[in-house]
Amino acid sequence: MNMAPPLFESDFISNESPLRAIRDYWNEHLHDLEITTHPVGTPGFFQELDEYRFDKLHYLPRLIDFPAYRGKKLLEVGCGLGIDLIRFARAGAIVTGIDLAPVAIDLASQNSEQNGITADLRVMNGEAMTFEDNSFDVVYAHGVLQYTANPPKMISEIYRALKPGGEAILMVYNKYSWLNALSKLMRVKLEHEDAPVLKKYSIREFRNLLKPFERVKIIPERFPAKTHLHRGLKAALYNGLFVGGFNLLPKALVRSFGWHIMAFAYK
Repeated sequence: MNMAPPLFESDFISNESPLRAIRDYWNEHLHDLEITTHPVGTPGFFQELDEYRFDKLHYLPRLIDFPAYRGKKLLEVGCGLGIDLIRFARAGAIVTGIDLAPVAIDLASQNSEQNGITADLRVMNGEAMTFEDNSFDVVYAHGVLQYTANPPKMISEIYRALKPGGEAILMVYNKYSWLNALSKLMRVKLEHEDAPVLKKYSIREFRNLLKPFERVKIIPERFPAKTHLHRGLKAALYNGLFVGGFNLLPKALVRSFGWHIMAFAYK
């Protein structure tokens, strides 16, 4: 993919800043890009990513009632290609998306335009947002906090940008999860394990990170589903034996070991 990212304010951060390394990494590594068969930026490309994401993360429409946010001002921090943001917009939310990576914002703009969606999309650092206090009803950051340089600072900014009574919907990776353990056992690297920053959390640590909020609901999610990314014997054993065997276990026993820890936090 040969896309020249435009200049923006964090191009002038020092070479030593972790933000520069994070931005450069995500300009080159887009989530789930390996599974696409259509040319980057085409309607088929975005449709394929949408279908794959909501197949892999089938819990999202179950936990998040997208139509319930109709008329709400919603900000997505780390919006990537805008897959989730467009779901909110189609359901009637008034959406804004920011990302540190200019390539992501460029593709999110193409995605929203092709879908006839109006979205305010900006290259911006989620740790230092330029929005006024109390600007949004909802802030959504799914799979972002684990990759940022200063998670407490991002949480502080999310809290500041929310209106009183507003809702933050957040997700981090669970260090005590089935997937984390399986990756070590089978010596298979996790997706984006080579990112400049990758922090996994216990449920207790995540709850502690969210201390500024008045009320927090934690839900571990994402349990084993068949992989489409890997091939060979390991994939066959994983798909044929592990997924089926794990799903036979009582949910009460394995609930806390979900790979994704979702949080619904209220200001």
